[in-house]
Amino acid sequence: MNLPETIALILGFLALLPTIASLTRFDQWWIRGFDFPRLQISSFILIVIIYSGVVFDFSSFWEYVIMFLLVFSFLYQGVKIYPYTFFAKKQVHKFKGKDDPNEISILVSNVLATNNNYGKLITLIVQKNPDLVLTLESNDDWEKNLEIIEKQYPYTVKIPQENLYGMHLYSKLELEDIDIKYLMSEEIPSIHGKVNLRSGKKVNIHCLHPKPPSPSEDTTSTNRDAELLMVGKEIEGQRATLVFGDLNDVAWSRTTDLFISLSGLLDPRIGRGFFNTFHAQYPVFRWPLDHVFHSDDFLLDNLKRLDDIGSDHFPIFIKLVYDPEDDDLNNSPKDPDQEERDWADEKIEDGKTNNHN
Repeated sequence: MNLPETIALILGFLALLPTIASLTRFDQWWIRGFDFPRLQISSFILIVIIYSGVVFDFSSFWEYVIMFLLVFSFLYQGVKIYPYTFFAKKQVHKFKGKDDPNEISILVSNVLATNNNYGKLITLIVQKNPDLVLTLESNDDWEKNLEIIEKQYPYTVKIPQENLYGMHLYSKLELEDIDIKYLMSEEIPSIHGKVNLRSGKKVNIHCLHPKPPSPSEDTTSTNRDAELLMVGKEIEGQRATLVFGDLNDVAWSRTTDLFISLSGLLDPRIGRGFFNTFHAQYPVFRWPLDHVFHSDDFLLDNLKRLDDIGSDHFPIFIKLVYDPEDDDLNNSPKDPDQEERDWADEKIEDGKTNNHN
């Protein structure tokens, strides 16, 4: 075997690792981290396939095996990200009308606690004029600097924290039955309640920001997975519902896919694009971490990733219209099977156990 073929084999082994890791259910941070950069992994695999096809003479059985596994791996990664391309069928139908009393617009922004470009976010809020603004990682400094918007946003939920998990909700629309919960940890809040649309319709809202699996935050994905799946189970079958925030998970992971199946919520990005919100400073390494999911009685009016505000996340803006009469236009997610439900129950129990020890 010559040097180029040896290099191809080494590269092939490295290219297969992310797919092998993704197929497992281990929750160590470095394994679950491979769920995030699927587009980048796919690109690397394709490069290795092309290189291997050039240098292999296919005189060895292992060369055929490596090439087969690389092609399988590329297809596997492609299947995961395909729904978030323009080639896929849109899951959420586009709203065709104009100004509607059942509409609601939301701006979600992980501001980065150390970021002091308060004016950039305020400018975006003025420009987009959303009904709800949710900030993540917001602390006392952010709370003080955002006081200027409170004349337009009289309904607020403020949870300033210095641990990167502060959360602030500002609303033009009346909020009701607000409950601040700490689902998996006393350090990680979430906001649950109702918002009254201009038509008088009450909509359930759930604002989340679980810990990511990372060496500096949480060495496993257990707590994140448990929080998402717990909320998914609680809202199963719930109508007029919105879940939004920085979920620290990508739309195509096993956990988020199961969350969608359990909750029955829809992802308006399907068939429209990735809408990558992280990392704002590194274009090559970007994936969608900030999400807005909704029940099938909403139609989509507008969805856009907004300009950089100095954070490591881009803000995201969405406008939805509550329209239960046209809910059959949308494509509902698949129902979870018993094995998936059992896995969800296991993850939730593991999360509770971890935080009681």
